[in-house]
Amino acid sequence: MGLLSRYKKEKERARAFYKSIDKVRCPYFGADIIFNADGFHHLQFSAERERPKEEQLLKFSLLNAVPHILRNAGTIQEYRHTMEPIGQKRFSDGAREMREIEYWGVIAITKGERPIRIKIILRRVGNGNIIFWSVMPTVKLKDGESYLHLASQNIDKE
Repeated sequence: MGLLSRYKKEKERARAFYKSIDKVRCPYFGADIIFNADGFHHLQFSAERERPKEEQLLKFSLLNAVPHILRNAGTIQEYRHTMEPIGQKRFSDGAREMREIEYWGVIAITKGERPIRIKIILRRVGNGNIIFWSVMPTVKLKDGESYLHLASQNIDKE
């Protein structure tokens, strides 16, 4: 199966799974983490550019572990508070509205015969809901090592 056909199949499977989640109660926050379209879009795009297909496949393959990890998260390993531009360019000079944004990182090791350490990123704009933003392996890839190699390790079976 070629990369493009595998990508299309895995993207649809990931989209169906993602839509089925809706929200997950996280004990650390004592609140629901919302799985909305922004999070799924961020799995595919970064800085207004499409991520490489291999990177997207890797992120899709890690999604199955996310709800379980968030339901059991008792600590946060990373936190960042920033001001960032949000939304489309709306002003005649091309400027965008700046908003306060918070990010949290939850790091966990998946279960299964090939455990992997992953990081889940959560995001809140202003006083809004905390949403799922991203998931990624915490390992650094060596030069020339493919995301596809990690994504084909049956991570999604865990």
